Amino acid sequence: MWLETFRHNRWANLRLLDSCASLTGDQLQLGAPGTYGTVAATLQHLFAAEQRYVRQLGGGDALLSEADEFPGVTVLKELADGSGGALLAIAASVNPDDTFEREFRDVLSRVSKGVVLIQALHHGNDHRAHIGTVLGQNGLSTPPLDVWEYGLSMGFITRLDPHTASG
Repeated sequence: MWLETFRHNRWANLRLLDSCASLTGDQLQLGAPGTYGTVAATLQHLFAAEQRYVRQLGGGDALLSEADEFPGVTVLKELADGSGGALLAIAASVNPDDTFEREFRDVLSRVSKGVVLIQALHHGNDHRAHIGTVLGQNGLSTPPLDVWEYGLSMGFITRLDPHTASG
C-alpha cells in the first residue's frame, strides 16, 4: 500500500496540472487568504519541492526553483511526471529507516528517508488543497483529486449496482 500512496500523489498532481492547463494567465495569478500564494506560485513551489525531495533521497538533480520564472503548466507537467515517477521508484527501493545528514532548520541533522517520503506526500496534498481553495473561491473548479476518485479511475473501486450504491 505504501507504493499506492505515491501512485495517487503522481495521479493527483498530473490531473491537477491537466485542469490548470486551461487557465488563463490572469487565472494562474489568482490567490486567496490562507493559501501559499497564487496558483502559479503554488504549482511551482510544489514541484520545485518535490524535486528537492527526490534529490535528498538520491534520485537526481532539482531542475526547478521557486526563484525561476514560471515555466508554464506544460513544463511543470513534464517535471511533475518525472519527479512523481522518481518518488515512486525511490519508495519502492529505499529503506525508510535509512538516514542521511542535512541542514534542517539551520542545524545539521540526521533525517530519516521515511520522513522525507511522508513529507513529499503531505506537501502535495496540502498544496493541491490550496490550489483548490483558490480556484473555488474564484468560481473555478478543479477535478476531484481524492483517493476515492483515484480508486474509481484506476479500477480499484467498481460499482456493481448503481441503484443500491451508498457512500
